[in-house]
Amino acid sequence: MKAFVHEYGELKLKDDVQDPVAGNGEVVVALSVAGLNRRDVGLPNRRGDEEEALVLGSDGAGVIASAGEGVTNVKVGDEVIINPSLRWEHNSDAPPKGFDILGMPDDGTFAEKIVLYAEQVEKKPDHLSWEEAGVLALGALTGYRALFTKGQVSEGDTVFIPGAGSGVATYLIQFAKNVGAKVIVTSRNAEKQRQAKELGADIVLDTASDWPKELENETVDLVIDSVGQATFNRSLEILKKGGRIVIFGATTDDTVDFNLRKFFYGQYQLFGTTMGSRQELGAMLEHIENFKMHPVVDRTFSLDEAEKAFDYLKEGKQFGKVALRIE
Repeated sequence: MKAFVHEYGELKLKDDVQDPVAGNGEVVVALSVAGLNRRDVGLPNRRGDEEEALVLGSDGAGVIASAGEGVTNVKVGDEVIINPSLRWEHNSDAPPKGFDILGMPDDGTFAEKIVLYAEQVEKKPDHLSWEEAGVLALGALTGYRALFTKGQVSEGDTVFIPGAGSGVATYLIQFAKNVGAKVIVTSRNAEKQRQAKELGADIVLDTASDWPKELENETVDLVIDSVGQATFNRSLEILKKGGRIVIFGATTDDTVDFNLRKFFYGQYQLFGTTMGSRQELGAMLEHIENFKMHPVVDRTFSLDEAEKAFDYLKEGKQFGKVALRIE
């Protein structure tokens, strides 16, 4: 089969990768669309010059092509999305031992087929296109846990999201608006500002603006941040005393210095999060179906254009998700 892999320190498209076979409790999914994430872009640097070929990709959707013995939750022909959160069944404060994200060390979704345990697939929502379903799980699950499980958002809250254009941010905006929260986002790009407003954001700020001055009449209850060093202290500055800040990424820098005394006097609440459990994925899918919500797909590339898709994501020009058409 054809697959996009990292091998000997290089990204390449191979057409001689062995077809996967379903073992006991496993299914083979013939993929229609896979979703590209920033995680995929960073994995080659983490692997270095590793010789063994690894199929990249965490997100995907397709059709059950075959099922091994003992599989009861799906059957051949079912349309499914793949849960990239491996071995995390029930909601918990942190992932259990053995948790991994699909795409390293396990082979991922940038291939014509993938084999995985049947518990790692869920029914594709009927109202979603293949492109929408293929980019859904990782970003939406991450955003759902950050906003609801950790952030405990509720109707009437004001949520502040630095960086409006990321895939997770586009989910966060929609999730928050669906439950009656007010949403404030930032972007340095005028077009992304316009798109965020169109998606439902109530207030859109330029990243370089004076946030405390712009928001002097707002009460921010919750911050959801994935930028890291560049925005952490600025976000704290506009968060209400006793407010909650949830961190799920660090696209600028992993290390942040902040005034600890000011933090504890303000009685702020800081939470870390990553991905989510299968239980949360089920709740997220129910939410998406109830609100007939659609992922924002910025652009779709073919599998043959995977390297071009990587370059596009690195440029950071996208608003929403980037898809790879496998068929």
